Amino acid sequence: MSTIVAISTAPGIGGIGIIRMSGEQCFEILNKVFKQKNAQDIEDIKGYSIKYGHIFDNNSIIDEVLVSYFKAPKSYTAENMCEINSHGGIVIMNKILDLCIKNGADLAEPGEFTKRAFLNGRLDLSQAEAVIDVINSKTDREAKVSIEQLEGNLSEKITKIRKTIISVMADIEATIDYPEYDLEEVTNSKISDILDNVDVLLDELEKSFYNGKILREGISTAIIGKPNAGKSSLLNLILNEERAIVTDIEGTTRDTIEEFISIEGIPLKIIDTAGIRNASDEVEKIGVNKAKEIAKKSDIVIAIFDCNKQLTNEDREILELLKEKNAIILLNKIDLTKNIQIEEIKKYDKPVVEISTKTREGLDKLYKEISDMFKLNEIAVDDEIIVSNERHKTIIIKSKNNLDKARETIKNNMPIDIISTYLKEIIEELGKITGETVTEDVISEIFSKFCLGK
Repeated sequence: MSTIVAISTAPGIGGIGIIRMSGEQCFEILNKVFKQKNAQDIEDIKGYSIKYGHIFDNNSIIDEVLVSYFKAPKSYTAENMCEINSHGGIVIMNKILDLCIKNGADLAEPGEFTKRAFLNGRLDLSQAEAVIDVINSKTDREAKVSIEQLEGNLSEKITKIRKTIISVMADIEATIDYPEYDLEEVTNSKISDILDNVDVLLDELEKSFYNGKILREGISTAIIGKPNAGKSSLLNLILNEERAIVTDIEGTTRDTIEEFISIEGIPLKIIDTAGIRNASDEVEKIGVNKAKEIAKKSDIVIAIFDCNKQLTNEDREILELLKEKNAIILLNKIDLTKNIQIEEIKKYDKPVVEISTKTREGLDKLYKEISDMFKLNEIAVDDEIIVSNERHKTIIIKSKNNLDKARETIKNNMPIDIISTYLKEIIEELGKITGETVTEDVISEIFSKFCLGK
């Protein structure tokens, strides 16, 4: 494989920047652009060591740098690899990158370093996928689940299940190869018990996806209400910053504003929407329709009402949107006189929280209602393997379907070799999680989602 290079730190200006290079010619190319302060031959430089020196272009110093050396197979990619730690200016990093390319390296594709780690056997596919999940983690709990997958916890469980199915296949082969011993009835009984246990394990993994999805994607939370009910004020209060424009003029918010917050280590995707009313302005009408659509699709709706005003038909229309939804009703402006018809609101059988976006009173109660509704305190990440990847969930469901067919075959006393057809499918499917049976197209698709330099 060619030697690849890319900038691994995020775009922008920082204290340092890292240019990563990996491949057989890595050190040869490095020597063309890097002069050590106290020169040593590459054979004498140990892996996991750092050398100080300068990057040169001909005889001109480009930057003062530190270079980390990693020798195969003890590197991230399991190849010879180095990381040039330069100053974090965009111009400097690009000059060093261009120099490496000019001297024989190829610009890496997104995720190519991690892809090489997978292809070279340092990571399996589920561990490689966990790398991007760690990078994209929005909360501590999401990061912890991703780190555990990176450590191989999910891979270990999947591998054990596959080995169990493979051992069952061996029993079936023995029964087919030695029919004179009349082992089929004994084998069927043994297989049935083993498959029941495997079903329990797969079922646990499938059910864990609900928690995994919450940890990974967060809870989509729509804030709806009439103009000037306090939607944007609530968003600003939750974020503790002036994110949305707040004025006394109705219809200020025309489009959605989206931000993430964390409650008990779980991300909430907060969406502030346009005020719902019978708008005459064409642009505002679009915003109102969009608000209604977002409310329908969200995991939870926070409907906010001005409690010092009587309910209007527009308020009642909003309440009707909540009927089939996880929803919390907020009565805002409790620091003022309360005139709203509370008994009518209670008929909708949704949690009601009184709040003041001005004094912050009631915010903790809102958070508690959200936590209780989704049982956030029950989402354990310490002792439980959690599936958070949609691809993994789909594979587990397919495996369960084939498992059900295999068990049904046994119950119907069908020939034992028919069972092996379904078991082979399970082995094939589960191998796609760890990468043992995955196609090149799937591998390319997975790594195309990575950032450049990782």
